[in-house]
Amino acid sequence: MKITIVGSGYVGLVSGACFSEVGIEVVCVDIDRKKIDNLNKGIVPIYEPGLDVMISRNLKKGRLSFTTDVAKAINDSEAVFISVGTPPDEDGSADLKYVLAVARECGKHMNDYKLVVTKSTVPVGTSQKVKNAIQEELNIRSSKLGFDVASNPEFLKEGAAIDDFLKPDRIVLGTESARAEGILSKLYKPFTLNGHPIIFMDIVSAEMTKYAANSMLATKISFINDIANLCEIVGADINHVRKGISSDSRIGNKFLYPGIGYGGSCFPKDVQALIRTAGENDYDLKILKAVEAVNKKQKSVLFDKMLHYFEGDLQDKTIALWGLSFKPETDDMREAPSLEIVKKLLEAGANVIAYDPVSMEEAKHHFGESISYVEDQYEAIIDADCLAVLTEWPEFRLPNFKVISKLLNTPAVFDGRNIYDASEMKKHNFDYFCIGVNTSKNISKSKLYIAS
Repeated sequence: MKITIVGSGYVGLVSGACFSEVGIEVVCVDIDRKKIDNLNKGIVPIYEPGLDVMISRNLKKGRLSFTTDVAKAINDSEAVFISVGTPPDEDGSADLKYVLAVARECGKHMNDYKLVVTKSTVPVGTSQKVKNAIQEELNIRSSKLGFDVASNPEFLKEGAAIDDFLKPDRIVLGTESARAEGILSKLYKPFTLNGHPIIFMDIVSAEMTKYAANSMLATKISFINDIANLCEIVGADINHVRKGISSDSRIGNKFLYPGIGYGGSCFPKDVQALIRTAGENDYDLKILKAVEAVNKKQKSVLFDKMLHYFEGDLQDKTIALWGLSFKPETDDMREAPSLEIVKKLLEAGANVIAYDPVSMEEAKHHFGESISYVEDQYEAIIDADCLAVLTEWPEFRLPNFKVISKLLNTPAVFDGRNIYDASEMKKHNFDYFCIGVNTSKNISKSKLYIAS
């Protein structure tokens, strides 16, 4: 079986590599000639553990290839997956111009029946727009060729995407014909041999499932962060509270970790898009609006703690940051809390020195030369006035606290991911601040949380 994946970004590359890994012949298409040339050499433009090795292996086996020739790729394949970006507009709605452009390419170039599958995250109702775009192009050609449109939302976690694809919790497929269902069943059979379920449904429900799933996870994050902020005020410990509620099987422990807010390419965009979809249908999603508001405020919490610690004056203070990506095992900085924190630190007149294991180059696209970059975590804290941990990379979890204490000008650590133990930090004589725990007895409860 041969398929085409249009769009060689995160979802397209992971999907293409994993499909080819089980023996399917895959052609990945992109308009960026330099990217395609690099990919054909095994040079991968994103960081995802194991992806470069898998791409190189399947390139050598001849099961995976990359091209800019969309017409040939469409004609040579039985199914075409649309995996292009859907960036949010200013109003929060998803921009479908790239998705519909691919649909029109399918209508222009298809030479026999095609199954066109939207794998990009698209708003409810997009499948009909894709179908209309294909049909319009076929009408221009006076063509009677048949086609089907299907929805196959992705549920990949950055940093664990290959495992998620090869061993999925579930595979959601929205179809409207037996032929489309048969093709997708055959395509995904290698991924269901260990009992992973395929859930077939109508296309509109499949489109909604993606947004509903991500919005539910975002809700859990904002909920625990809201509770964490209240814990600081009343004197409770969020770590105990989290264990107490997550042991309830109806709640569970996943995504109930307090921190400095969610980021990345999915949660912020998908929550905004679902709120927008509801508004277009005269429905007010009050819970999701609150989720978004809490998350926006949460990204300022660590900055406010630093500002209060230094008595409202960060001018010329040197702040060391460990971690810039929105989470570990990725170089993705889209909507990362670090973006807001660095912005506020610079506005307050602070000097910022940052280290991240993989996202340094990506960070330069966002910050330019406004901050300093170093190649070692300890180099970042030399003569710094405090350390702030923004991403819970494994190498930050058990650092040499004696070295940190010697290198810092001030023994202050601001832990935005709650990866350190407060009692241990006290033994090392650090002024330690985390999320959801009042670790500083000299700060009044009324001033614990002052996020703007």
